Amino acid sequence: MLAAKRFPRNEKDALDRILNACCRVTLASQAHYSYARGGTDIQGPTIRLAEAIAQYWGNIDHGWREVTRYKDGDGGASVIEAFAWDMESNARSSLVFTVRHWRDTNGGGYPIKDERDIYELCANMAKRRVRACILAVIPGDIVEEASNQCDATLASNCDTGPEEVKKMLAAFAKFDVTKTQIEARIQRRIDAITPAQFIQLRKVHASIKDGMSSVSDWFDAEQKAPSEPLDPFNPEEGPKQTSPASPASPAPARRKKHEPEPSAEPEPIPHDMPDLL
Repeated sequence: MLAAKRFPRNEKDALDRILNACCRVTLASQAHYSYARGGTDIQGPTIRLAEAIAQYWGNIDHGWREVTRYKDGDGGASVIEAFAWDMESNARSSLVFTVRHWRDTNGGGYPIKDERDIYELCANMAKRRVRACILAVIPGDIVEEASNQCDATLASNCDTGPEEVKKMLAAFAKFDVTKTQIEARIQRRIDAITPAQFIQLRKVHASIKDGMSSVSDWFDAEQKAPSEPLDPFNPEEGPKQTSPASPASPAPARRKKHEPEPSAEPEPIPHDMPDLL
């Protein structure tokens, strides 16, 4: 606090440093998240942009810490505090929340006990709270100008060439998003993507990466091709219908009960029968 009071920030110079940082494509491409809520797309600055603004704004302390840890029936939980403190203006914002030591899976989930897993879980849950705290102590117009500069940087440096498209497909592949799903969302082939669509996909990727939304919020499940019908007369597959090209042989006619069996040779004529001819 003494150093912050002795060397106060120059807001004009600080804003210039923030805008210069937002001219970098690497930062601008990760600066915004986007997710769907109630039929509308909601966008905002990511933790990456919030940290860059805090760094160049100066005299701000931000982060998170584990306040306490306790055990319960499912393995335990951690009480976490996320904070941001402007030491020059003495403005402070903090959020306290609980992180359960539990990992959800499709099969129901399980408790985690490894210290590294617990730390990564707490850090993942804390980063969104830290972002909210940073944005609470920095003037809103500064954040808005930084966001607009990031959009302008992406619009002027958006490369939709094969190499960039390949990088984007590789980035989405880490979340099991296929090229077919991306083409279904943009309603065109990937090699015909427009700069605006490319920028929007970057925001979607940043949103999924930061945990603000899930893959199912943006992409439909990929339809699998139907399997071929089984062969009915193949013993390994099942019975098979008769092919129309080779019709089945007609069934033999059934004899009536009172009809005698046909003989192979004609019966001889008795000798005592008169010759009619």
